Amino acid sequence: MDDSVRVWHPTVPFVREVLHATFEHHVYPAHTHDAWAVLMVDDGAVAYDLDRTGHFAVPDSVTLLPPHVPHNGRSAVGGETYRKRVIYLDEGWLPARLADATVARPTLQGNAAAATVAGIHAALRSPGEMMAAEYGILSLQEIVQGHLGTASSPPRDVPLARRLRQMLDDRLDESFTITEAARILGTHPSHLVRAFSQAYGIAPHRYVIGRRVDLARRLLLAGRAPAEAAAEAGFHDQAHLTRHFRRVLGTTPGTFAA
Repeated sequence: MDDSVRVWHPTVPFVREVLHATFEHHVYPAHTHDAWAVLMVDDGAVAYDLDRTGHFAVPDSVTLLPPHVPHNGRSAVGGETYRKRVIYLDEGWLPARLADATVARPTLQGNAAAATVAGIHAALRSPGEMMAAEYGILSLQEIVQGHLGTASSPPRDVPLARRLRQMLDDRLDESFTITEAARILGTHPSHLVRAFSQAYGIAPHRYVIGRRVDLARRLLLAGRAPAEAAAEAGFHDQAHLTRHFRRVLGTTPGTFAA
């Protein structure tokens, strides 16, 4: 199998770039990044040294490489291919003080971390799911802080949650990010997500999707074609509407309208 690399830059807050790669022969020399690297190995295994200490990255786990810390990488078994996905996140995604703790514990085990990172990648591949990807990145932030023993439990902020819900309702057919909403509301994106989820028991992007599906349902009943309903309800396109309509209501927009 030939080595292959695909790299792109999604327009999602915190994300510098995304890399999908398959390597059989390539060996990374020691190098650094000015970003946090979130590594998931899908096939094979990667052996790497982080700040001169050896580690392994294997499937069903997530590896976090902090900014400005030297690391290398190679197949853990000579001549065996490995396939990996990496998300590079802004240096300010996590506090700089967590870099040393991450060097000591770079591997996140457990279903929560792997499922969150897999969900981020799925959202990054799907047009119209920018807020879902951003939510996953903010959720991973909390998972990492818990893994490193620095998580906190701030008090509930119901007034802030209400303000965000009103904004989401008022701008239901618009595309904007949690980061933009946090800037307008004068708070941090992580705190905004936490406040909303605590108050309403649902993530902001799930709330938006549910409201949009409900609006599309009413538009279909009023005689709109599925493509028109998708556009008016704020979906990226008809396929985007169909995917979520089927997940929420168990049928397609076309079948529902008929």
